[in-house]
Amino acid sequence: MSYAYLEEYGPLLADVAASGRRLTREEVRGRRQAGEQAAAREALGLRALIGRHLAAARAAWPEGPLDRRDVLDLLAAVEQSVDAVAGGFERAQRLAVRQEEAERREFIDDLLYGRSDLGRLAQRAERFGLRLSHTHAVAVARGPQAYSEADPVPQQVERALIGRFGDRDILLTTKGGRIVAVAPGDQSDVLTYFAKQAFAATGGGQAAIGRPQPGPGGVVQSYEEALRALELADRLDLDAPVLHAADLLVYPVLTRDRQAMEDLVNSVLGPLRTARGGAGPLLDTLTAFFDTGCVTTQTARHLTLSVRAVSYRLDRIHRLTGVDPADPASRYTLQTAMIGARLLGWPHETPGPGGSSAS
Repeated sequence: MSYAYLEEYGPLLADVAASGRRLTREEVRGRRQAGEQAAAREALGLRALIGRHLAAARAAWPEGPLDRRDVLDLLAAVEQSVDAVAGGFERAQRLAVRQEEAERREFIDDLLYGRSDLGRLAQRAERFGLRLSHTHAVAVARGPQAYSEADPVPQQVERALIGRFGDRDILLTTKGGRIVAVAPGDQSDVLTYFAKQAFAATGGGQAAIGRPQPGPGGVVQSYEEALRALELADRLDLDAPVLHAADLLVYPVLTRDRQAMEDLVNSVLGPLRTARGGAGPLLDTLTAFFDTGCVTTQTARHLTLSVRAVSYRLDRIHRLTGVDPADPASRYTLQTAMIGARLLGWPHETPGPGGSSAS
């Protein structure tokens, strides 16, 4: 079989055998270009390329006896040629890898931000192992630092996923310093395992899993749900290792009418600002009280206070707000206002009565 990048090799070696010269700079450049072309056009591996080159050298080897000097000259020319071809091949491979990385990054940006035509996006997705006509879910994990795809932590998570599930239409990447996994929506075990591995690899980070969403735009929706879940975790001090967006749907509903929520928070919790020491200690007491299932003894243990001190604070809250935290019938209003306060950053961000900034 004839290969274009070897056509000039035989005559070149014959001339070297006759003259004993080394390859010229132009000839070395030609051999390097031949290696680039072989890698780009014929998709050869380096081992196959060098094997063909050595076979061509053997075929072009001069007949008849050669003295030691002639053999050394020929071997030196072969060494020059193989080195140049291998160098050209490696350069072509590096360019191909950079191009592949750029295309992959562009695809991921378009996929997660929905910035491309959905039909074209679905076609491009098949190249990266995704079938966007199906349902997909997205998990986002974060750790104590920002990560890129070249960092050991994402690579460790990826190895774990591949070792467990193989090539199962999973896309793992990084975005905004977080680790992102996209998986088929009917394979929840994949993202659960991803969250577990991310927690271990990041040394105790946190992951959020969006709901499975159909179609090419489903990845964007699930990704945004996961990001919102992490944002809610920050605002509500949720420290669970894994958050499921489906379990947090009530919070966006509560803040959909922000003005109504601000009015509720100011109306119900506003009187706590008049307490000695400000609203902070009483808000902390309410948070602990609701988080412990409204059990006074556990609240006291959580706050490192006596039961008497906690009872005093709860009574103080009752007298200031007119709502009894211990009364199941009226507790819901107070608890909803507390959730709203945490979502709105009250009393630090929400305007107080009269429009003044609360402090």
